[in-house]
Amino acid sequence: MSKRRVVITGLGIVSPVGNSIPQVWDNLTNGRGGVSLITRFDPALLPTRFAAQVTNFNPNEWMSPKEVRRMDTFIHYGLAAAKMAMDDAGLVVTEENAERIGVNVGSGIGGLPMIEDTVREMIAKGPRRISPFFVPGSIINMVAGMISIQYGFKGPNVSMVSACTTSAHCVGDAARFIEYGDADVMIAGGAEATISMSGIGGFCSCKALSERNDSPDTASRPFDRDRDGFVLGEGAGILVLESLEHAQARGARIYAELLGMGMSSDAYHMTSPSMDGPRRGMINAMKNARVNPSDVQYINAHGTSTPLGDKNETEAMKAAFGDHAYKLVVNSTKSMTGHLLGAAGGIEAVFTTLAIHHQVSPPTINIFNQDPECDLDYCANTARDLKIDVAVSNSFGFGGTNGSLVFKRFV
Repeated sequence: MSKRRVVITGLGIVSPVGNSIPQVWDNLTNGRGGVSLITRFDPALLPTRFAAQVTNFNPNEWMSPKEVRRMDTFIHYGLAAAKMAMDDAGLVVTEENAERIGVNVGSGIGGLPMIEDTVREMIAKGPRRISPFFVPGSIINMVAGMISIQYGFKGPNVSMVSACTTSAHCVGDAARFIEYGDADVMIAGGAEATISMSGIGGFCSCKALSERNDSPDTASRPFDRDRDGFVLGEGAGILVLESLEHAQARGARIYAELLGMGMSSDAYHMTSPSMDGPRRGMINAMKNARVNPSDVQYINAHGTSTPLGDKNETEAMKAAFGDHAYKLVVNSTKSMTGHLLGAAGGIEAVFTTLAIHHQVSPPTINIFNQDPECDLDYCANTARDLKIDVAVSNSFGFGGTNGSLVFKRFV
């Protein structure tokens, strides 16, 4: 059985650097980051008091006030980004095609703020005050469920959970549903909203976050010698994937083609990365996409700004691409958005698609003194016009789970 080709026809985003595709692309290419001091709760007792927060977002513009009250913030973000992507794709749902449209949207952690609020209410007033919407309003698969309910999608309805690789896996797995004929269209990506006392506090406890409180806007420094941890971000990134035949039959605008996905496991440690796992993930992705390392021009790196992680990814890229690694343009958009955990692969799939569509690499900002052990071309501080025929987007997560996506310019 020959696999069907998969193309990207719609993009939607809620992020620290904007809540529309034009705004986000303008901010990315001009190196404007979205990191600032935390405003939604008092972080005074925490070692890290800043994050990459979503701003100027009103969930009531995307759903009814009743739905807003019954669902956690990550679902708000996911529903809004899905609506944008659907509108962008110009996809019309009918009784005839509803069973051929599915959803694969996940989250790494899910409804943490709602869980916090519910526990606080329970301790103060007792368990009878727990809302009947607490469980359905905070579980991870409800973002995919609500997207399906909102539009009447009757095809596959799943949510993958694989830490910071979640939405890369969701996008790649959704493409396989299309490749093998289980759906004609898939809404795919991820959503996350963990900027809360327990979210920030938990990552502070494992010494993962930057503590550059005096300069939050320069705290996310992927591949810089003085990086001291990642910056927690939030939001959602959603793509509309279609079989090429379906997209062409309805005259859809095509941003790019999704060629393949590669997965691997470090089988090494809960949180510390192994170079070999990401290396194998990238090699598996290129094998699945049927491209050679020399065919790739651009990588949207996982690039979290942790001392170990950035060095590890650099070594993995050199091992996977050989001498060609030094001809690649690599960037980390996390320098501007922070790390969106389970939504990172979703927004970065959006960014990679836009990089191919516009033939531009966004910069990695805040590279003041490049780490000598990170010795590739990271598109430091300034966007660059770039011929991009094939691109890779990397995502790696706790538990040693890795996912790489391969995209191609559609001509």
